[in-house]
Amino acid sequence: MRTADGGEPAGASPPAGGVDGGLPMGSERMEMRKRQVPAAPDAPGAAPGQPGVGSRGSNACCFCWCCCCSCSCPAPTLEEVNAWAQSFDKLMVTPAGRNAFREFLRTEFSEENMLFWMACEELKKEANKNIIEEKARIIYEDYISILSPKEVSLDSRVREVINRNMVEPSQHIFDDAQLQIYTLMHRDSYPRFMNSTVYKDLLQSLSEKSIEA
Repeated sequence: MRTADGGEPAGASPPAGGVDGGLPMGSERMEMRKRQVPAAPDAPGAAPGQPGVGSRGSNACCFCWCCCCSCSCPAPTLEEVNAWAQSFDKLMVTPAGRNAFREFLRTEFSEENMLFWMACEELKKEANKNIIEEKARIIYEDYISILSPKEVSLDSRVREVINRNMVEPSQHIFDDAQLQIYTLMHRDSYPRFMNSTVYKDLLQSLSEKSIEA
């Protein structure tokens, strides 16, 4: 995938340094994934807002610490769904809104934008240096690396900054990238979501239930 500005992404090779002196490749990369992903795809003991991890094509994202999937977030109210039309911020602030929007993004094959944004939100909550380092590398491997099928579209400047900071990542290492993806979803995907059957069917269903009540 090419960057948002049309050129080849800077730092095509994973940055050196950090915990392992570089990002894992080949069998090492697969072994890292095995260590990160729980064996049970639908573990019943998952914490609230943290779905079990399934395959790449499932509803759950690849991070056990990501939030908001259809099996864990509460059903939206009619008031909430109406509020989503007022602004993108009001859509993104609710778990049900993020879930509905994510379902729509999946139909457009751009679900990775929401998964990346959610992963960044979770990273910012961390305080432990070792966990921050570990999660930052997982996010890099899944969403920043040009080797990933879920690479998000970022401009070269943002990529260069991330590559430099991966030597000693903080919980805010992806802030600029997260803002860029948030803006992309707002300007590009959000208007289509509001006109989609995903949103309209949900709104109609809740409206009918409200009338019946």
